[in-house]
Amino acid sequence: MPIVAHNDLPTFARLRAEGQNILESDRALHQDIRELHIGLLNMMPDAALAATERQFFRLVGQSNQIAQFYVHPFSLPGLPRSAKARAHLERYYESFEQVREQGLDALIITGANVTGRDLSAQPFWHPLIEVVDWAFENVTSTLCSCLATHAVMQFRYGQERRPLPAKRWGVYAHRVVQRDHPLVSSVNTLFDVPHSRFNEIAPEQFRAAGARVLVESERAGVHLAVSPDGFRLVMFQGHPEYDIVSLLKEYKREVRRFAAGERPDYPPFPDNIFNPKSRAVLEEFRTLLEHDLDRGREPPELPEARIAAALDNTWRDSAEGVVGNWMGLVYRVTHNDRRIPFMQGVDPNDPLRLRVPR
Repeated sequence: MPIVAHNDLPTFARLRAEGQNILESDRALHQDIRELHIGLLNMMPDAALAATERQFFRLVGQSNQIAQFYVHPFSLPGLPRSAKARAHLERYYESFEQVREQGLDALIITGANVTGRDLSAQPFWHPLIEVVDWAFENVTSTLCSCLATHAVMQFRYGQERRPLPAKRWGVYAHRVVQRDHPLVSSVNTLFDVPHSRFNEIAPEQFRAAGARVLVESERAGVHLAVSPDGFRLVMFQGHPEYDIVSLLKEYKREVRRFAAGERPDYPPFPDNIFNPKSRAVLEEFRTLLEHDLDRGREPPELPEARIAAALDNTWRDSAEGVVGNWMGLVYRVTHNDRRIPFMQGVDPNDPLRLRVPR
């Protein structure tokens, strides 16, 4: 069912141009269809702000549940922003105060770029705790992405992320390890997920916290886990929302950083992304770039379009399946006021129908 364009956020127009089903708010008011209100706490840096909007809006809009989706983006104070990004947030985003007053059915929290290992020293730390604690008591389910998962595991379960020997960067095969959970119902038992991170919460840390690991990889670790009750917190450590070109663009940014002298080494290829022909093209490009840099010339542009044409997306269907299952469970709870059978350790007097009706 469609996402409702309830304001003039440019992401709506971009998704409509891509063929996404976007419904104008005046038409939505005359539709006899149940609605779901999803918060999107976007903590990504300026360069990735709009792309992250589109990625998560897409996943929500392509889930197959019988509902109209209102997605409410908001951010946190303390995150460094340019004047242009601040203007975007002020014009199109809601404040946490508005979101809290109006209520949500579900919440998505993105990752963020940080400096330093200690998450508790980050400027968003205390505002993020406030949002997560509010959501835990007032929102049916919260989906955390990557760094948001690391933060929640630290302040709620006392499990701090650990640095990896090298950046985990690429697309990796994962297996469903708890097949009876509804979040992975009808999803392939073996599927790919992109990762991009320097740190991880290890499988034994999730299990020590009582979390239930649903999907993991021999090479990339845990991708999907849920809180001990089975649903309040849904935690991604990978990036199933990524576009087909997301890792290519990240690789291109790192090449530019090398060319600008901002990193000492040439970036390695992300794992399992480029086919042999593309790798040969990129190796040739590296030779040309280093040759030009040695002679003080302007470096050439990476042949992005040529490489992008050879990329394969091997994770989108499974990502849509998991998010569609999540949306369906949220819908069941919020609109039918029914206890989900797999929930564990939850007060039976807590109906989980928590959102204040709009």
